[in-house]
Amino acid sequence: MRTSVNHGKAFLNLFLAVSAIVVLVPLYWMVSTSLKTSAEVAKVPPTLFPSHFRWANYLDVITQAPLLGYLANTIIVGVSVVAVGTAVTVLSAFAFARLHFRGKNLLFFAILSTMMIPQEMLIITNFQTIAQWGWMNTLQALIIPYWINPFNIYLLRQTFLQIPDELYLAAKVDGLGNFRYLSKVLVPMSWSTILTTMILSLILIWHTFAWPDLVTTKDSLRLVSNGLQNAFTSSVGNIDYELQMAAATLITVPLIVLFLLLRNFIFSGLMHGGIKG
Repeated sequence: MRTSVNHGKAFLNLFLAVSAIVVLVPLYWMVSTSLKTSAEVAKVPPTLFPSHFRWANYLDVITQAPLLGYLANTIIVGVSVVAVGTAVTVLSAFAFARLHFRGKNLLFFAILSTMMIPQEMLIITNFQTIAQWGWMNTLQALIIPYWINPFNIYLLRQTFLQIPDELYLAAKVDGLGNFRYLSKVLVPMSWSTILTTMILSLILIWHTFAWPDLVTTKDSLRLVSNGLQNAFTSSVGNIDYELQMAAATLITVPLIVLFLLLRNFIFSGLMHGGIKG
C-alpha cells in the first residue's frame, strides 16, 4: 500500500513539474527576448540566453510607444469596472442567495447560461448595440459591458449561501434591514471572495483584446492589450520583437506580483465559493 502511495506522489510531483515547465517556458522566452539586441533576436537557431543584456529596450519601449498612455487607459477602465462591477456582483449575489422573489431560480439559471455561450457569439450583438447608441470610441464602450460578470455573481452567491441562515434571522429580529445585514455581516465574512472577484475582473480587463480593438479606432483610447499590437511594427512590416517582448514584460509583471501578494486571498475565495451548491 505504501509503495502505491509513493508512486502516486511521485507521479503527481512529475505532473506538477512538467506543468510548471510548460507555463514558465513562454514566460522565460518573453523575458529573455526582451533583453536581446535586434541582431541576436534574428539569429537562427535562436539563442536561449542573451549574450549581452540590453536593458535599454525597456527605456525604448516607453519613449517609442505611448505605453504610459495605454497603461493609464487600462487603469481607468479597470478601476471603473472593478468599482461598479463589484457593487453589481455583491447586490446580485445577495439577492440570489438570501431574498425570495418570483422567478429567482429561473433568472439565476439564465445568468449562468450566458457562461456557456462563447464570447465570440456575443461580441457581434454587443457591437451593434454600441454602434446604435453612438458609443464608438468612448470610454463607456470599454467599461459598461464588463459591469456584469456571471462567474463572479455565481462565486459570491455560493459564498453567501455558506453563511448560516440563523445569522440572517437574528439580524431581522434585531431590526437590521437587508442592506445593513449585507454591509455589516455578509461583506465582512465574505471579504476574501469579494477580493477574488475584484482581482479576476481586473485581470480580465488587463488581457482582453478583441472587444477594445473592435470598439476603439483612436490610439488615445487603446488599452495595453490592443495598443501594443502594432506599436513596434514598421511601415514595411518589420517587427521589433525585442521591444514587443519588453513591453509585454512590463505589463505582465504587475499581474504576477499582484497574484503573488494576494494568492492566499484568491485561493481562499475560490474555495469558499466552490463548496456549497
